[in-house]
Amino acid sequence: MTEGRMNMEKRRVVVTGAGVVSALGGSRAELFEALLAGRCAVRRMPEWSAELPGVPLAASVELDPEIAKRINRKFRRSMGPAALFASLAALQAAEESGLDAELLGSGRTGCAVSSTMGSSSSIVEATALLLSGRREEMPATQFFKCASHSSAFNVANLLGINGVQLSPCSACASGLQSVGAAMEQIQLGKQDVMLAGGSDEATPAVAGSFEQLFALAGGDVEPERASRPFDADRRGLVCGEGAGILVLEEYGHAVRRGAPLLLELTGYATNCSGVHVSQSDAASIERCLKLALADAGLEPAGIDYVSAHATATVAGDREEAAALRNVFGGGVPVSSLKGHLGHTLGASGAIELAAVCEMARRGVVVPTLNLERVGAECAGLDLPVAPREKRIGVFAKCCIAFGGVNAVLIGKKLS
Repeated sequence: MTEGRMNMEKRRVVVTGAGVVSALGGSRAELFEALLAGRCAVRRMPEWSAELPGVPLAASVELDPEIAKRINRKFRRSMGPAALFASLAALQAAEESGLDAELLGSGRTGCAVSSTMGSSSSIVEATALLLSGRREEMPATQFFKCASHSSAFNVANLLGINGVQLSPCSACASGLQSVGAAMEQIQLGKQDVMLAGGSDEATPAVAGSFEQLFALAGGDVEPERASRPFDADRRGLVCGEGAGILVLEEYGHAVRRGAPLLLELTGYATNCSGVHVSQSDAASIERCLKLALADAGLEPAGIDYVSAHATATVAGDREEAAALRNVFGGGVPVSSLKGHLGHTLGASGAIELAAVCEMARRGVVVPTLNLERVGAECAGLDLPVAPREKRIGVFAKCCIAFGGVNAVLIGKKLS
């Protein structure tokens, strides 16, 4: 982001719909009620034990097959689980926003939907067939499930979107980068409407990758207590899955068609650390926060709540806490939803942003689940441990990813 971009006249961007598929519910409202009740989606995954030692943990989506069948097989056959989650969430968001076929196919509506990769389960299936010499058994649609932009093109194809299609692929920052990129498309006048967000799936292959990096929670621990952001006893992340899709729209366009106005997005920044491929970096996170605040024309005191990335890894939470402390001090409530949902990877930024929509609408901060004793290196922040009634006028949403990538989005309630 350049000084010129920050100073140029920008069109206002609002959120007019938000759909969610998660391990705690198949809609934004269901998810929020589960979060408010302190429910945790993490469970033991004995079906993974052949590929991972012990009995691994995950927060998996239990999707009713009848819900999946709402999508015609013509479209569904090219979707892995991540693209299916994204498509179901996109249908919710489009319905709430009141998007019709004419607007979706106008060329002025685009989509930006990301995952950490294509469908990881489909990639494993394809690899197994190739390595065992059974290439002829591979379905013709397998490639479309494996492609890194699978969720984006499947959503576009399902809804008849023919505008801009983007799919930033930056690991766990992907979903929030998609929202930021979509926001910029509208600000620059290139599109009037964008469906944006992220989707991902939890598989043994993905969890095993984190285990190799010593970042996966394990050991003899109750599943519901395994993911412990900011806690002194945090052991690592738990993989989750799902999708969050938001409808972003130019303010005047939304008002003219009578669309619901959920939030306004006012600032965005993304950067990288250039320091380490797997370790978070407080200095670059701090820079990203300040760039996003500058883009929104705000000082740190203007923020009422921070939705942290906080995956419950020892180093990641430490570095993010240091950056938040340096920017905000201890006067702003900060929480992470990964104690409830696990780490939904490329979907996390969008799912959590949809949850923040409800926090702002209802005037309540959802606390960090399983935060019983704040780690010494995470101290100095306002970390609620129970739901807190609070007017959330302006918020910041943070995402941090492998490769040294950071993304921060600033938004505000409109009423």
